[in-house]
Amino acid sequence: MSTLLPILPPDGLLEQQDGFSPAAQAAEEDKNRMRRYFQKTEDALGPVAHHEPVCLYLETTNRCNLLCTTCPRTYEQLEPEADMPWDLFTSLIDQYPNIARVVLHGIGEPMLVKDIAQRVKYLKDRGVYVLFNTNGTLLNEVNGKALIDAGLDELRVSLDAAESDVYQMVRGKDFFDKIVENVGRFTAMQRELNAPKPRVSLWLTGLRETVDQLPNFVRLAHRVGVFEVYLQRLVFFDDPMSDKSLARAESALFEHTTAREEALIQEAEDVAKELGVMFSASGAVDPGESIKQQKDDAPWSLCRRPWSLMYITANGRVLPCCIAPFSMKGYGAFTLGNATQASLKEIWNGGEYQRFREGLLTSAPPPACANCGLRWSL
Repeated sequence: MSTLLPILPPDGLLEQQDGFSPAAQAAEEDKNRMRRYFQKTEDALGPVAHHEPVCLYLETTNRCNLLCTTCPRTYEQLEPEADMPWDLFTSLIDQYPNIARVVLHGIGEPMLVKDIAQRVKYLKDRGVYVLFNTNGTLLNEVNGKALIDAGLDELRVSLDAAESDVYQMVRGKDFFDKIVENVGRFTAMQRELNAPKPRVSLWLTGLRETVDQLPNFVRLAHRVGVFEVYLQRLVFFDDPMSDKSLARAESALFEHTTAREEALIQEAEDVAKELGVMFSASGAVDPGESIKQQKDDAPWSLCRRPWSLMYITANGRVLPCCIAPFSMKGYGAFTLGNATQASLKEIWNGGEYQRFREGLLTSAPPPACANCGLRWSL
């Protein structure tokens, strides 16, 4: 079933009713190319990466103003609280001047960093495609205008619900109405400014407890002027960190959907088609496909992240991807280097990275990857 429906650009960008303007078409092609950066031709994979990374995940902060029940930082301190220092941020970018894509989120809320727009501009001045996820609580008029002016390419709003009480159950605090208002005002400002970027999307984590929100979630997105909706797969621990945590196997839709749950996803797709909203899933696949296993024997073997990207925490620790912190407790088992003590190029093909890649190519992958391997959030 095809769910990659046209995304409607702001008013005035369409030269004709049934097609994109050249500017909107170019933006769409640029976005989709960046989403598929990991789908490279099959080189001979080995412990050594023969190309520089094409993407950096820079955790601008590990601080957050919510207490999400699906997030490990709610239940333990993974690293000392910090914002990535400006000097470290710029040095990381400057080490890879040809980097194509930079993601400014990790374990934390990027808009808590006061100079986030300045960091976006630093990247855009170098021709980098830039995006980040936000919880939307701080997306006021001033901050929103600064992000537009800086040239941010994508702004992904993690909302996770279509109504306030369900939002509070998942996100830990009751900011639902404020966020909905913030997003609506932001998209209205974009229309007033005729600003096609950033491309705004709403994200809902696929949980048994929230799947019935999906049809109204699509309607809500349309109502606030957002024309991209994503169903994101839940990353969960085998041993939940708390009795209150929803990051647990029994909450996940993956490989265990009921007929009712599949009907709700189909209903959301039908609503999206009717309203002209693109309803997709994390990893550039359709929602139904995203909750089905694609390779039974070794799902991790599909992953190309250790050959295409680097993730650096706010404190400079280098991890294999943004999923690892959600899939295994503690960072010790998958720390590949420290960017405050060695260059990224030294780390990229250093001993730890080589051992990690080598393990991913075997039947006994690194522990953080054993239950992963499909296309998670990008």
